[in-house]
Amino acid sequence: MAHVNWMIYADEKMRLRPSTKRLYPFTHRAWIKKYRQYNRRMENQRQTFWTRDSSILLGGFFVTIFLIVYIWWPLAEEYLAFIDWEGSWWLYIDWLLIGVFLFMSVTIVARANLKTDLLIVFVGMCGGLAIESWGTQTNLWHYYTAERPPLWIIPAWPIASLSIDRITRFLDYGLRRLPASAQSRETLRSVYWIIFASFLTLMLVFVSPTFDKSHTWLATILCILLILTPTDRRFALLTFIAGAGL
Repeated sequence: MAHVNWMIYADEKMRLRPSTKRLYPFTHRAWIKKYRQYNRRMENQRQTFWTRDSSILLGGFFVTIFLIVYIWWPLAEEYLAFIDWEGSWWLYIDWLLIGVFLFMSVTIVARANLKTDLLIVFVGMCGGLAIESWGTQTNLWHYYTAERPPLWIIPAWPIASLSIDRITRFLDYGLRRLPASAQSRETLRSVYWIIFASFLTLMLVFVSPTFDKSHTWLATILCILLILTPTDRRFALLTFIAGAGL
């Protein structure tokens, strides 16, 4: 912001000095043009919280929830029948799940941009399908419907992926305001390896009962390759923290 204000001030001062224009006409015009372009570029980067694409994403979010409830209505009926509506019904409600979905509905609309968000949705959908298939096929986890995998859970993955993207941006914004020593390459590299080495250790312990399954070996090898060959340690670390927090 200070840089923008300084350039606006310099622009005005140059306008008020005809001698500068007379002595350096071409340099003056090029200088003014250059920094006016820079100012416009900076203004364009100041995106508001709500964009045109936010309405599209929020609408898609509610349509997805409606379709899940409509298509798998028998599951919803079974859940609603389990609730004692004449007693302490609020004890049967999963308030944490509702809170998480409300939080995601707010975060996914923040500075939405379909050009990048559609790719995130696609990756989240494919990744969620692969992970749920691996976990349910190897019995690492299961759902009470005994589906392998349950298709009604897959839409939650792209929604969560969009929310994680927004949280990652927020964490990156906060990290940039820390002292330079806290965001140096050496510090980030150390934190990266500590966190991901710990995660990989816990993951291997968790999946160890299914080492005889090919799905587990493929998933484990893929995780190891992704950890050992990050394109951006900072982004990978912040994304992992955001996903773990969500």
